[in-house]
Amino acid sequence: MPSSRQWFALGAAACAGLLGFGYYLQFVQNIEPCPLCILQRLAFMALGLSFLTGALIGPGRIGTRIVAGLGLLAAALGAGVAGRQVWLQSLPADQVPACGPGLDYMVENFPLLKTLSMILRGSGECAENAWQFLGLGIAAWALLWFALLGALSIYVLLRPGRQAA
Repeated sequence: MPSSRQWFALGAAACAGLLGFGYYLQFVQNIEPCPLCILQRLAFMALGLSFLTGALIGPGRIGTRIVAGLGLLAAALGAGVAGRQVWLQSLPADQVPACGPGLDYMVENFPLLKTLSMILRGSGECAENAWQFLGLGIAAWALLWFALLGALSIYVLLRPGRQAA
């Protein structure tokens, strides 16, 4: 049975692959990420860093709980943002919010909480579904991956013999 350290390494590799694919879509396929997509990337980065930390340091029982708990938190936050975007994408065209200012503009001109509030409200660009695979768009795939990686965090957190050995 794989150790916690091996599970963390698998989770970190999954996050790296997902982030790499996101950058491929952005820079090769020219699909610009919306503000909600960028928040999801940040959540994948936090989740991946949590898993990478667990894989590299091989924490004991308490450290494994902390790393898995942080991973679960990042996965839950990312799933919330991805779920919001999936909801926006399911709205009828006449109910989609208007496009708002770009993320750079919001960060430079508004306080952090106002910027986050504006991002989470969503905009027309967040409701676009520019890429699909097996009938699911990017946000739906992100939601699925956040759920899977969150489940991995729960498994590592609750499994007997939590040592990272």
